[in-house]
Amino acid sequence: MFKNFAQVFEELNKIPKLKVSVANAQDKRVLLALKKAMQHGFVEPVLVGPRSEIERVAWDVGFNLNDVEIYQADGLAAPDLAVKLVSSGRCQVLMKGLVNSSTFLKAVLNRDWGLRTDKILSHVAVFQINGYDRLIFMSDAGLNIAPDIEQKKQICQNTVDFCHSLGLTLPKVALLSANEQVSPKMPVTIEAQHLAQMAKKGEITGAIVDGPLALDIAVNENSAKSKGIKSLVAGHADILLVPDIEAGNLLAKSIMYFAGGLMAGLVLGASAPIVMPSRADTPEGKLMSLALACLAGYGLSNKGNDSGFKKIG
Repeated sequence: MFKNFAQVFEELNKIPKLKVSVANAQDKRVLLALKKAMQHGFVEPVLVGPRSEIERVAWDVGFNLNDVEIYQADGLAAPDLAVKLVSSGRCQVLMKGLVNSSTFLKAVLNRDWGLRTDKILSHVAVFQINGYDRLIFMSDAGLNIAPDIEQKKQICQNTVDFCHSLGLTLPKVALLSANEQVSPKMPVTIEAQHLAQMAKKGEITGAIVDGPLALDIAVNENSAKSKGIKSLVAGHADILLVPDIEAGNLLAKSIMYFAGGLMAGLVLGASAPIVMPSRADTPEGKLMSLALACLAGYGLSNKGNDSGFKKIG
């Protein structure tokens, strides 16, 4: 189990560099993150967009473009070309630069040459939080606004599969609600109960899933004991499945701004890992997202083989 992002970077030293296709790469913070990733030695960036603008921004941030591949494309064509570089196998990870999210995702979901699969696209946030002995995964606080129970099942499976790609073989999933009592007055608790039952029937695989669980029960063993909650997940959750985007957004920002947590984020459900940072993300946040994407990309490409990862969890 990864305790922090430093251990993620240590693991990256054991695997080959991955090629990252960057759509509209003329973004200062994106190039700063790529510069640091190259210094760590785990990426080979492939930059797509207006060459003159990419070169100008790279000069401003001190990013040496010698030996860096650049594909000339105007702002509208760059997302399509960046996605094609991944779908063709030339690159293993996709990253969004200075482009609108809807335009970027339209390219990702193109039926002819995109990265579409039979899975729902979902966002996973990964947190390093002071006082916790492991990274915490949370979904979905970034893409799906009010998912129904079938979509939540897919979001959960996406996140579990992502943990598998990082070497966490049996993650514990907490289905979050305001409390652990099932009540028709709180529909979220009923959905959580149904999802837990789905997992027991094998409709969600590769994880221990339980809920509804309040946040304190999910992450604090003493809270679980004081309330008499007996669960393999209680106090030990790796994955927090939030009921909707509002709850996830509030929880994520509370972790970051009140608790000083560090966050990385990825889009899951495509045929390759996708880094889709917001403009507010720091270069460090983008770097950590890139690191996880590359580690996951390598794990996915070596699924079923000896990827070099320890089996944990």
